[in-house]
Amino acid sequence: MADDLGYGDLGCFGNDTIRTPNIDQLAREGVRLTQHIAAASLCTPSRAAFLTGRYPIRSGMASRTVPRVIIRTGASGGLPTNETTFAKLLQQQGYITGLIGKWHLGVNCESHDDYCHHPLNHGFDYFYGMPFTLVNECQPDKNPEISVNLRATHWFYTQMVALLAFTLLLGKLTGFFTVKWKSIIVILLCGILYFITWFAIYGFSRYWDCIMLRDHTITEQPINLEHAASRITKEAVSFIKRNKQRSFLLFVSFLHVHTPCYTTKKFQGKSKHGLYGDNVEEMDWMVGKILAAIDEESLRSSTFTYFASDHGGFLEARTEEAQLGGWNGIYKGGKGMGGWEGGIRVPGIVRWPGMVPANTVLDEPISLMDIYPTVAHLAGASVPQDRIIDGKNQIALLQGTEQHSEHKYLFHYCGSYLHAVRWYQKESGAVWKAHYVTPKFEPLGAGGCYEAGLCPCFGKGVTHHNPPLLFDLSRDPSEATPLSPTSEPLFKMVLSHMEWAVEEHWKTLTIVPEQLDGYNVMWKPWLQPCCGTFPLCWCDEESSNDSIII
Repeated sequence: MADDLGYGDLGCFGNDTIRTPNIDQLAREGVRLTQHIAAASLCTPSRAAFLTGRYPIRSGMASRTVPRVIIRTGASGGLPTNETTFAKLLQQQGYITGLIGKWHLGVNCESHDDYCHHPLNHGFDYFYGMPFTLVNECQPDKNPEISVNLRATHWFYTQMVALLAFTLLLGKLTGFFTVKWKSIIVILLCGILYFITWFAIYGFSRYWDCIMLRDHTITEQPINLEHAASRITKEAVSFIKRNKQRSFLLFVSFLHVHTPCYTTKKFQGKSKHGLYGDNVEEMDWMVGKILAAIDEESLRSSTFTYFASDHGGFLEARTEEAQLGGWNGIYKGGKGMGGWEGGIRVPGIVRWPGMVPANTVLDEPISLMDIYPTVAHLAGASVPQDRIIDGKNQIALLQGTEQHSEHKYLFHYCGSYLHAVRWYQKESGAVWKAHYVTPKFEPLGAGGCYEAGLCPCFGKGVTHHNPPLLFDLSRDPSEATPLSPTSEPLFKMVLSHMEWAVEEHWKTLTIVPEQLDGYNVMWKPWLQPCCGTFPLCWCDEESSNDSIII
């Protein structure tokens, strides 16, 4: 699974300037999924849906507020312990299971070592990687990314306190007005304490959030980005080699191509698209090394391989010099947008030699949630019967024995707000899509929310449509021209049917604890993983392995 990779960033999906030979070869040897849909347009909820086969709103992994993802390792929110991942299903079937790379679904609940949300508590036997995600704070020379507006507010208040203290001091020294020294000192000390408190919360983010774990043990705090790509690759290859004699599930969750797009020197300046293109090409190299290990161990014909991105490219990720986000091809919108195709349509590839046809294209609605019942079926496991599983077993479709996807409706959420609905009318081939809410692009006429940095789900930054915007993606995949009662005779019938589908869907939802509310995403010192004595968290247990990096 790539992170933030756009639909149009791979050669096999139409890109003719970024070189991705290994992923392109994977596509030639398997099935390319061209209507491959994420359940959310941001990392945390999308990955929760991927692992559980359920819309994130069912597990409490959809937010009603901002932010919409886990933003600190010392937060209490995360994938609930009562959710059953496909890793746990396969673990129960005797598979050895491993996760290498990014997690971003929480760590602890009540103490710094309860590991309630940790991968090892969700069906993985082995974990090596980041419990959080790459952010600008992980690279010393980058501008802050976490809670930028909140930091600005704290800095403003600090300046106001400093100005008040200076004014009182000046008035005292000039005799302009009378004030006690004690009052000045108290105000000054309160201001200093306030500054130290909020700066500590955010100023040490590189040490507290950018860490690497092996199982429960911190191996790097902070992460050494220079070696991250090669270490993740080495760990993935090692997992394959040591488990080649038994059934295994390996989930390689790349840190690429999330900002800050850190790329090792070997790949810097190699692409035609600056740092972002370099980062994509480095990820392709990693894919090649992993696939080569499968071949070297003679596992190609017995290995089901699946490649995907968690959501669309990040359009607003840019500096004055370069674009740092992906390209979503002909599709409108991108990361953070709940309904537009660019945020949720992602590249997908399945390879299984001899079992799925090679060099084929499948243009049927397939969700990232479908991997859950599909791999459960392949492993002989039963999906849980005590909850709704939204994913569909698509193995027959992949093998060509079925012609149409089992999905009739797909619901597109932005946080916990329903923004759009898709209806696949199999008989006619139409793929209707109704947008109830869309973000307001800024500046006017742009294709993203460049002034805000990420499009919102609610409030003044969105437009509610009545009647909804209606498209037929089979005729207008780029969602360029909304249909109307004049241009589409079925307009009223389609919208009426989709309103019924939404009502039926809402009847299946139950109230669950929200994992991404204000309290659960807030940093809590007592939950902070720390190698050393808090708050001076620092260690490097990996340097001794540098000589064997791939």
